[in-house]
Amino acid sequence: MSYYVCLHQEGINSIPGLVKKGLAHNYTVVATSVNPNTLPFDPFEDDPTYPGTLLNAVEWTSRIILILSDVAIDSPNAKVRAQAERILMRDITWAEHLQTNGSVMVRLRGPKNKQLAEIIKGRTKGNWFIQVPITNPELGTFEHRTDATDEEVSQAESIDPWSWWNDFRFEMDHSSKVKVVLDLRDSDRPSRETVRRWLGEPIEAVMIPSSLFVRNRYNYFVLHGEWQVIIGHFIAARAKIIVSVNPTDKSLLQYADYMNKLINDNCDSHNLNSYENALEIPLQPLCDNLDCWTYEIFEKDPVKYKLYQEAIQKALLECVTDEEADKKLTVVMVLGGGRGPLARAVFNAADLTKRKVRVYIIEKNVCAIRTLSNMVKTLWPKKDVHIFSKDMRHFSPPELADILVSELLGSFGDNELSPECLDGAAKLLKPNGISIPCKSTSYINPLMSAVLHNNVEQFSGVVSAFNYGYVALLKSIYHIAEPQTLFEFTHPNRTDQIDNSRYKELSFTVSKDCVLHGIGGYFDTVLYENIILSINPLTHTEGMFSWFPMFFPTHPHTVKAGDTISIKFWRRVDAEKVWYEWQVCSPFEGCVHNVDGTGYNMRL
Repeated sequence: MSYYVCLHQEGINSIPGLVKKGLAHNYTVVATSVNPNTLPFDPFEDDPTYPGTLLNAVEWTSRIILILSDVAIDSPNAKVRAQAERILMRDITWAEHLQTNGSVMVRLRGPKNKQLAEIIKGRTKGNWFIQVPITNPELGTFEHRTDATDEEVSQAESIDPWSWWNDFRFEMDHSSKVKVVLDLRDSDRPSRETVRRWLGEPIEAVMIPSSLFVRNRYNYFVLHGEWQVIIGHFIAARAKIIVSVNPTDKSLLQYADYMNKLINDNCDSHNLNSYENALEIPLQPLCDNLDCWTYEIFEKDPVKYKLYQEAIQKALLECVTDEEADKKLTVVMVLGGGRGPLARAVFNAADLTKRKVRVYIIEKNVCAIRTLSNMVKTLWPKKDVHIFSKDMRHFSPPELADILVSELLGSFGDNELSPECLDGAAKLLKPNGISIPCKSTSYINPLMSAVLHNNVEQFSGVVSAFNYGYVALLKSIYHIAEPQTLFEFTHPNRTDQIDNSRYKELSFTVSKDCVLHGIGGYFDTVLYENIILSINPLTHTEGMFSWFPMFFPTHPHTVKAGDTISIKFWRRVDAEKVWYEWQVCSPFEGCVHNVDGTGYNMRL
């Protein structure tokens, strides 16, 4: 997703001149009123306004954000409302003529925006940027008043423009064509929680007034440290920058250069950008064989296999003392060998600990077997290694293993059927043998993410898209509350009656008004002793990207600060499949999602 720094300037006489000025000062986009010279209601021969040929069609669409007139379209006065609608429709008609699929911006003036929403819902062209103040605009007026009472200030602070946007969003039926432009104000910095909540919204850009900039000791314009942090959070969430200046400002280049540097410092560039907020149906490794593309992504993880290697080293040292190292052989079985990264970790661990190992690699994917066979010939010709093209649950080994090593975990820990697979493979392990991993734990928490909700809405099919659990690199989200422990599985499971079905109800406290869009799912796993892999946001293993979190959607509901969100979660099992069901039961009673696994399930 590309960033831009946009120049916003009113009172200009020439739109091409503004574009030229912007480009000369490192702004790739400009924003200005759709009617800088006051559009007439009925064009005539000597129309004083600009023609559409001032710019070509590509420039109108890609270089310009057109700002609609700031009129009281939702005024309680019928005459004012009618005149405002006339002006707004005039602006929209002209903007749509100029831009095929361009960008139009309009400001929310207060909490009531039903008429504005109805007008926008009726338009089919373009992107709609909704300008919302990050804090109540009235707060700034108290700086210049000495007669303001504590009650007035408190009342102004209680007015939350986010609620204006939230009501507008529901009036718009959660349309994906509207995005937020947050209007920052030098009079009042938002709280950390306010910023975090806005990160769960579809933020297009933040608008920064030039008054936010201050000169540093080198006489260059910069932002105070607090504002740097706030804007950095929005940049990391892929928000663009709009710098708002007056016509006489001479420091445009400094603003742009500073903002471009801030973007570079906070843009969080990595090879996984294309996966951000993209919903994917989880893998079905028991039924579907992985392809080379998927294997290669896993193998590039710089952290996971290093930690696996450390766990295997510890286990080898536990199994074989220094005195036994020259004589005792440790049998290691790699369950799901893929294209060899776990086997490589075993051999590295054996070399580093100077322990003798015999390695059995069990892999059901016949295509991966070809790669493994070639590895044995070219990389491990002198290793004691044996390959079997088998399902681990139906494999009869030549001997039992001292150590089982697997990476069958999915984004939710058990969603790729690691309990069923490892329970079925437990017969391969000696009574005192070691399983790596030895425990996995899943976690959930309530999330707000308008972007993920819109992405779910775009899925179509016979079964509702709200009955699926998705894998997603969560980016545009607000954690309504911290994750809590859900289900736990230990390996090897030596119980007589194995039951991998689970049920739990968890409760979370809402700290700020927001919208519940779904449930985040995460896991951590103990490989061996104190070596842990985690995608829990509270304990995420630094640098590891092999697993993205899960997202279980719910139908959107506004929740209030102090509310308790109660979530019921089931893991159900029958002879053919395993599936999850989930339900929000407080502060409202939602439906049970994915009943009987009619949507998302894991096939046995």
